[in-house]
Amino acid sequence: MATLPNPLPDPAAAGLDLPPGSLVDATLDGPWHEPLLWYADGAADQGDWAGLRAAGRRVGLLPVLVTGGQRDQWPEAWDLSPDSASYPGDHDPEEVLAGYWTDYADDELGDAAPADGANAAPADGASGKPETGSGTGSAGAWPGLAPVPAREAAEDPDTAAAGIVAVVADDADLWLGGTRMALVPARRSADIPAAIGWTGAVNHENDVARLCAVLRSWEDRYDARVVVLGFDTMIVSVGRPPATMEEARALAAEHYAFCPDNIDQSPPYDLDAYAEKAVLDQDAWSFWWD
Repeated sequence: MATLPNPLPDPAAAGLDLPPGSLVDATLDGPWHEPLLWYADGAADQGDWAGLRAAGRRVGLLPVLVTGGQRDQWPEAWDLSPDSASYPGDHDPEEVLAGYWTDYADDELGDAAPADGANAAPADGASGKPETGSGTGSAGAWPGLAPVPAREAAEDPDTAAAGIVAVVADDADLWLGGTRMALVPARRSADIPAAIGWTGAVNHENDVARLCAVLRSWEDRYDARVVVLGFDTMIVSVGRPPATMEEARALAAEHYAFCPDNIDQSPPYDLDAYAEKAVLDQDAWSFWWD
């Protein structure tokens, strides 16, 4: 695995003034040869992010919120598998997404999937799920990467990320199991899942670095940052979200390829509705893999 800029330093030896916490080296195959992340023992405070980011960056660490979720599963129980993660920079994000689209959209979306930014077909009235086409069973060719939004970013992407973190950390009831601050040795936010060998999307992709390649592309186009990780969940802050339905529909296709469960298992099971509700002007994107 080539994602780590350097081993995670001992916090005290690195001069980091951190609250009580734990270094995690637990993986599916037993203890890793070095810690994969540090996370706090106590609940996250909305003001912790900026301080941890400033302190951690000088020693190659980036912050992320971790959540125990409904089952109270903290990183020791996440089935981490750093051996399974390659390097995000070795993968082309469009090739990754196009492959997922071919594998999943044709069977699941059918003619409801947008082609070249076109509107999705209406939902089937009986099931609430998108129609699968009238005999063709085809979702159309991969429409390609969505364009960079025409709007300018309203603020620095790390400032935008801190705002989302503050909202999440301030609403403990929203996050069953609560949230805690963590530090991960990674060069960029998009690489955080690969740096720890996160396997939350293993039923969709067993090499998380391929997903991180897409996250890198979203960093570049949408000023995105990975701000929350759970056992099988992820939240990404968005500093420059799509501002038109055309932009949102194009990006919704990428979201479907990246995480089909967001549409397949969430009413109204319709890509166009998802674009309007979860992508257009949204400053955070949530993903969950079954």
